[in-house]
Amino acid sequence: MLKLGVNIDHVATLRQVRGTSYPDVLEAAESCESAGAHGVTVHLREDRRHIQTEDVYALKENLKIKLNLEMANSPKIVDIAVDLCPDEVCLVPEKREELTTEGGLDVASHKKELEPTVALLKKHGIIVSLFIDPDNRQVAAAAELGVPYIELHTGTLCNSSRTDESDRELRRLIDSAVFANRAGLKVNAGHGINLDTIMMIMKIPFLDTLNIGHSIVARAVFTGLENAIKEMLERMACYDGGMQ
Repeated sequence: MLKLGVNIDHVATLRQVRGTSYPDVLEAAESCESAGAHGVTVHLREDRRHIQTEDVYALKENLKIKLNLEMANSPKIVDIAVDLCPDEVCLVPEKREELTTEGGLDVASHKKELEPTVALLKKHGIIVSLFIDPDNRQVAAAAELGVPYIELHTGTLCNSSRTDESDRELRRLIDSAVFANRAGLKVNAGHGINLDTIMMIMKIPFLDTLNIGHSIVARAVFTGLENAIKEMLERMACYDGGMQ
């Protein structure tokens, strides 16, 4: 069964833009649970533009489903993760000026910096995932680091407006998923996925979890959060492992 992790960062964005106490991140997480999501994802950024430190502790204390913490390899954030002990940590690249995460982590070039962080998180019983582009060099580097999961960056595919580009990117994602599976890695995917692009994503084999945020929160403006999640789960229900 293909699982859904709902990223609720942009619920916090609405709150932070006005400095109010609403909408409540914990209430959003509870709606994710009620709708049948398998986990909740939040990105605790260094600039705290949306999710705040107190949010992640409240989620850890109250969530009954998996908490996936996205984070940069930053010492202060790593310290929080070790204290918090979420179910999973996904290490991502992070730039202050970006609107959202713009690409995958360059694991191959930063293995030495990532190695102690991965070891520390694993020591505390935290499942570690690396957010990477569909590049077998990056997949191989992730396997060498001993992480159990990768998350493939699907943004280039989902945001493409040209058929030749999307076909090429889909082939890269399929190839990387197959390569990861052969290397013993579990495969997640995320970025840019919405109700229009989900059918392309489901052509990728060996997927475990899709982490989807912005499109679900945006859809919730019109349908409500629980309905938006249920719509996505319904689309995902026909996943056959990508082996059409």
